[in-house]
Amino acid sequence: MSDDATEATAADSAHDDREFVVVVVEPETPGNVGTIARAMKNFGLADLKLVDPPEIDRDSEAYGFAGHAREDVLPNADTVALEEVVENYHTVGTTAITGEDARRHVRFPFKTPAELRESLATVDTDTALVFGREGTGLNNEELAQLDELVSVPANPEYPVMNLGQAATVTLYELRSLFLDEYQLPDVEHERAAEPEIERFYEQFGAFLEEAESRDHKRERSERLIRRLVGRAHPTSKEVTTLTGVFRRATDLMEHADHGDRERDDEPRAR
Repeated sequence: MSDDATEATAADSAHDDREFVVVVVEPETPGNVGTIARAMKNFGLADLKLVDPPEIDRDSEAYGFAGHAREDVLPNADTVALEEVVENYHTVGTTAITGEDARRHVRFPFKTPAELRESLATVDTDTALVFGREGTGLNNEELAQLDELVSVPANPEYPVMNLGQAATVTLYELRSLFLDEYQLPDVEHERAAEPEIERFYEQFGAFLEEAESRDHKRERSERLIRRLVGRAHPTSKEVTTLTGVFRRATDLMEHADHGDRERDDEPRAR
């Protein structure tokens, strides 16, 4: 193995060992703690740390809102001091950044969650994502201790999000740092074979022969359908289904026309 390959393998291994934790500072309601625990479970995180949390018992809203995170994330949450987190992790604080600019805001500038994902993707460091209080967020003294700030882009007239919502959106945007795969199937799919697509075009042409008597209208419709299908990259099942639909429609129109002709040919009553 070459030196470059060895270094790349070592780097990948090191990144696999990175630790990501979620820290919530003085949450006021157990329900938001449960919501954050559930979001962590959704997006591949397990280590929840709470700074001065409210009382959280099995009958509280926290367990009611946590979903399956009540089985592991929530009961395993640690109570810590913020200073302990700052000493042991690269810290990213979350804030709405309301009414502030480079002259007045502590730790300005900030990243969006998407920008943070890109910057952390190639960095080997244990990271703590720090969320503040429901009402006031993280105060300036706390923000001054942290390494970076992240803010969710929102309506400038009302950028302040509920604590649970802000955590869910942030963790969603960062999910590729925690998850190697998702429940969704591959976004790529196999385009139908060209003979199948051509059979669909032929059937669509036969449909137009019955539905449209004007030649220029039929030609235009055939061009449009080719452009549409060409952009859509349909699967074999989709093309087969559409071909069948237009075949049935064509047959119905042919039978209707035949019945009309038979009625026209009948002797008129005298």
